[in-house]
Amino acid sequence: MKKKKILDKFILFVPILILLTISLLNMYYVSKNMSGYENYFFKQTLWFCLGFVVLIFFFIIKPKIFFRYSKYFYLINVILLILVLFFGTTINGSKAWFNFKYFSFQPSELMKFSLALYLSEVLAKCKHGGIKNDFKTILKALFITLIPSLFVFLEPDTGAIIIYFIIMIGMILVYKVHFRWYIILGVVLAIFIGIFGYLYFFNQDLLIDMIGTSFFYRVDRILTFVNQDSFQLDRALISIGTSTLFGGSNGVYIPEAPTDFIVALSISNLGIISFIIILICFFVLDFYFFIKLFKINNKKNKYFIAGFLAMFIFAQIENIGMNLGIFPIIGLPLPFVSYGGTNIIVYFMFLGILANIEK
Repeated sequence: MKKKKILDKFILFVPILILLTISLLNMYYVSKNMSGYENYFFKQTLWFCLGFVVLIFFFIIKPKIFFRYSKYFYLINVILLILVLFFGTTINGSKAWFNFKYFSFQPSELMKFSLALYLSEVLAKCKHGGIKNDFKTILKALFITLIPSLFVFLEPDTGAIIIYFIIMIGMILVYKVHFRWYIILGVVLAIFIGIFGYLYFFNQDLLIDMIGTSFFYRVDRILTFVNQDSFQLDRALISIGTSTLFGGSNGVYIPEAPTDFIVALSISNLGIISFIIILICFFVLDFYFFIKLFKINNKKNKYFIAGFLAMFIFAQIENIGMNLGIFPIIGLPLPFVSYGGTNIIVYFMFLGILANIEK
């Protein structure tokens, strides 16, 4: 039994350590060779060290304690989302950061963890089966997800809103509501897309008045990404296309390389082999969490894993896809590889619960 637990933790943490190593190698490169990123290696190392401290903290404490107080974590996080609209710092068009002397903090990232905890707690207490019960469950989950989404919409942060709903959908799928609700949801979604499409193509002025100029242009970038010229994407594709298996074209400048375009940066810096290693690591981790999802019987734990897994896989697919030009650029970092403070800490918080969840 002890050997099994050791093997279990080995399968979980070895791919993560490999991803962290690749991240640090890339941060070291940008610190030495790119203007504006001089402290990224030091900062990323600091965030990883802090992340492991957070991981140990969450591993020591029993998960049921976090679930028990999840409502308060959620409410505090909602308050932070409101406060950031008044006292936050605007970066890249979004007023989403509390900027302190030595670091920045992004409440919308922390909400991913708070939302997953609270939704798991709420869904585990919902009565299962029946049209009325299923309707109440979906309504509760939707309401809990919409509240932070509304405030993040005002920042605006498109990527975070999408992640909130991805977490909710992942949990609802595991909750197993009746199939009729998927049909109803599909119809409602089709109606919404139809109304939005009409406004977008035939009455953009009204749409801009409804959702705001800043958010409209973010949506516009998503809807028109196939036909849109992007300096970032062009540079990313050039760097990927001119790299070899074990070497890169590290003379190509890519804007936002350490965050959104970390895959292109890694290929241009370390060669295509680094991308292959990244894919293998994520495959191992995804498979590991899938096994956990089907083995765990506790409802709260199962919903929590489902929410995390949905978010985790979506972030991988979206980030890699936008680096390759097949998905729109919505500013989602690659887990454990992209530069970022709050995002890294949040993933380590998730890891602390997931590594400890069988307790």
